[in-house]
Parts: sequence; structure tokens; C-alpha cells
Amino acid sequence: MVSPARFDELVAEAMDSLPDWVLHRLENVEILVEDRPPGREPNLLGLYHGIPLTKRGGGYAGVLPDTITLYRSTIERVARDEDHLRGIIAHTVEHEVAHFFGISDERLRDMDAY
Repeated sequence: MVSPARFDELVAEAMDSLPDWVLHRLENVEILVEDRPPGREPNLLGLYHGIPLTKRGGGYAGVLPDTITLYRSTIERVARDEDHLRGIIAHTVEHEVAHFFGISDERLRDMDAY
């Protein structure tokens, strides 16, 4: 649908659109883009992997960065056009950032944010 470079630009745009208070709290987190999701989850749009802020204690130090991974092929497959793609990327970024803050899928559903 778009070039990998354009996809990365849209991801950066989605990150930049997050509120400042969110951006300031995103410590020790890397944003990654992979072509395809893991084989066992072929419809996955994104994935947060790490220790949510709500689980970090005083001994949190020297750990590898958390990751938020976006899966380009899956996201592009559900997008109708570039504007829709932009929205899906932004929503996926927001969803995975919510997990970083310790918000579960169940709570996101309750908030109609899933």
C-alpha cells in the first residue's frame, strides 16, 4: 500500500501526536515495525512487550527496553487507503501505549477504546 519508509513516517506521526505527558513517561521503550506478526497470531496489528509502569518497582534498573511492535502487513491488509492506514496506525500505537501504562485489553474494551 505504501513504501516501508512512508509507513515509518506514519508511525512517527502517530507517536508525535501523543500528548506530551504520555511522551514524557515513555521511558525505556522502543517502537519497532516488523513486516509480519508471529505465525501463531496472523491477525495481530501490534504488540507491547515489557514491564508496564504499574509493575515497575524501585528495583527497576538495567533492564532491556520494552518494545511496541507494529506489524506492517497486517495493518496494511485492513486499511482501505492511506488516510485509513494513518488512523489504524495511530489507534494501534495508542492501544499498545495503553498497555505500557498497565491498561488491560478488558479495560480498553470497557472504555470503548479497543
